[in-house]
Amino acid sequence: MDVFGLIGNPVGHSLSPPMHEAAYDELGLEARYVTFEPDPDDVGRAIDGADALGVTGLNVTIPFKRDALEIVEPDELAARIGAVNTIDFTGPDAPTGHNTDAAGVLRALRDHDVSLEDARAVVVGAGGAGRAVAFGLADAGATVSIANRTESSAHDLAAEVPGATGYGLDALETLLADADVLVNATSVGMEEDATPVPADALHGDLAVLDAVYRPLETRLLRDAADAGATTVDGAWMLLYQGVEAFELWTGEVAPVDAMNEALRSRL
Repeated sequence: MDVFGLIGNPVGHSLSPPMHEAAYDELGLEARYVTFEPDPDDVGRAIDGADALGVTGLNVTIPFKRDALEIVEPDELAARIGAVNTIDFTGPDAPTGHNTDAAGVLRALRDHDVSLEDARAVVVGAGGAGRAVAFGLADAGATVSIANRTESSAHDLAAEVPGATGYGLDALETLLADADVLVNATSVGMEEDATPVPADALHGDLAVLDAVYRPLETRLLRDAADAGATTVDGAWMLLYQGVEAFELWTGEVAPVDAMNEALRSRL
């Protein structure tokens, strides 16, 4: 039996176990997905222990994504993003580190018929999620503008992302006037009914993805729908980063519908 899992602290809230278990059940795979919550000082020993015990793959969540980058051999994308969210313990160079968050946002947008080649994209947030989103969009052919509360952080990230530019949040209305895609990569809207984007800056030619998935319908997405924009909730990004990890580990085509149903039934 293959064992997969999630390492983080805390992990009790995670929706990854039911999502992956649904995939194993759908395909009849002899596999289980478990959670590990080591002390932050013991993450290196925990990953080494998982390797020694024959764990096939791990997802990595807060606060260990940057730590994992230093423990395993990251692929090129994970190294550029500066974070690992998936570890593969198979293969000649194992353990290897990957970042499926970038692919998650791209597949979520494409699933909603959003074209990214030559698109003008605005990413709100320059933290961990913002980094993955910005690199993913740029690699897909979009021109990326990064807006962040601390403008210097937006400039720093933009200097790393090919063709990107950085701004403060006060530039959002100007940036969005001609934008095709907007991604909120901050946690604004999770704890309160708030949005980082002025409602009157939204328009019907936009596709808007909010990485927040609790609640599914954030104030940003309500405002975007009112403006006639295409809306993509954060559960799609969460789903597809898991799909990418599943396919990396197993070599199987993920049963997306079964995984999506298991995920959304718990939101």
